[in-house]
Amino acid sequence: MSTTTAASASRARRFLEAEAVIWLATVDGSGRPALVPVWFWWDGEAILVASKPDARKVRNIRNNARVMLALGNPDDDFDVGLIEAHAELVEVPVRSVLVAGLATKYETRMRAIGLTATEFASTYQQVIRISPIRPLAWQGRTRSVAESGPAGGMLEPLRRSLRGLVMGMLGPGRRAGAG
Repeated sequence: MSTTTAASASRARRFLEAEAVIWLATVDGSGRPALVPVWFWWDGEAILVASKPDARKVRNIRNNARVMLALGNPDDDFDVGLIEAHAELVEVPVRSVLVAGLATKYETRMRAIGLTATEFASTYQQVIRISPIRPLAWQGRTRSVAESGPAGGMLEPLRRSLRGLVMGMLGPGRRAGAG
């Protein structure tokens, strides 16, 4: 695995642990793309999203389970996280899949729009489970530290450390670039 790929996985994992909103891209049957911001819960293995059952993203996933995620706010050089992923529609109640942490994570935002956790669960009944396939690097015009490499003998320990993060993000039995 390249250092750039490992750095991309590390960046994506950091975004998944910290961001409030991610952007989900799906494609309909005619190839027309759709991009929407979504609230989510990262369980350490997959991204869980609750959606209205008749939403366009749900219809699109029924036809094509390949999706793309964009994470983070672009800084001055558009250094963001991108993840190719596979989505599945989970046919279980939202409350049984989305942990209490989701309600805590979005408590302030829900309150601001007058939405309770109970109303959220009854409105957004379709669970989407998104499994990362591989992280992608996306940078602007400058070279990242990963591309230029750290000085001296630090490169191999960095690679081992980042490889562990990638494998943790992809889950057991998966490998970067597979799928």
